[in-house]
Amino acid sequence: MSFSIDGKTAIVTGAANGIGLAIARHFTECGANVMHADMDEASLLKELGPGTGDAEQKYFAGDLREKLTIANLISATLDAYDRIDILVNASRQVLASDFFDPEDKSVEISLEQNVLTSLRLSQHVAKRMIKQSEGQHEGQVGSIVNLSSIAARRATSSLLGYSISSAALDQMTRSMAVALAPRRIRVNAVAIGSVMSASLQKALKDHGDFRSDIEEHTPLARVASATEVAETVQYLASESAGFVTGHVLTVDGGRTLIDPVAAPVH
Repeated sequence: MSFSIDGKTAIVTGAANGIGLAIARHFTECGANVMHADMDEASLLKELGPGTGDAEQKYFAGDLREKLTIANLISATLDAYDRIDILVNASRQVLASDFFDPEDKSVEISLEQNVLTSLRLSQHVAKRMIKQSEGQHEGQVGSIVNLSSIAARRATSSLLGYSISSAALDQMTRSMAVALAPRRIRVNAVAIGSVMSASLQKALKDHGDFRSDIEEHTPLARVASATEVAETVQYLASESAGFVTGHVLTVDGGRTLIDPVAAPVH
């Protein structure tokens, strides 16, 4: 088996910044055709810029919470590359929660943004993968990778919505894996700990530099780079993970191995 994704076509959501952008860039460097999807068109244009050599950068800007936008994204990808082999649901939103505020909407927003949008997009992409595989009787038909978090297993009241949506995303991954396995579409997730993402950079800026605290409570004593997550996603998307489905692969430097009281989630 090979880790190669050369020539494969991938949709990567949340591709305007942070981990989503790192995944999209890494996939492009590995020879994949990548449709960068995000609602922030200005950031997409800023990050992608003009194509380099023969590797033209393709992007789609729109709010994937809208059903029509999902249909348009799939159509744009097929127009550009004629097929879809990989979907990476990397779009996510980290919101603070106030449990005692009955008007707080962080749980609803987090479920919509981090779970339901990925579910709807996965359903439509899976249908396309199945259709384009007609007549293909062996081998991988497609791979879907969701970006989750160790917050699913750690109770932090200030991240109530994010924790609940991460746990729901993990279970959605398992359920989707069972539903799509007969069609030879694999579904997995990567549960991240502290990664130097756009959200963590913002938190460090807004709430003071608590990086040393993260490192102290991470056995490997550092914050991961977004590239390390991208490489893990590549593995799950590749034929090398051909017998891996329904798995939530933890990339947290050992964070979840130690006393949760001593290791708050950031």
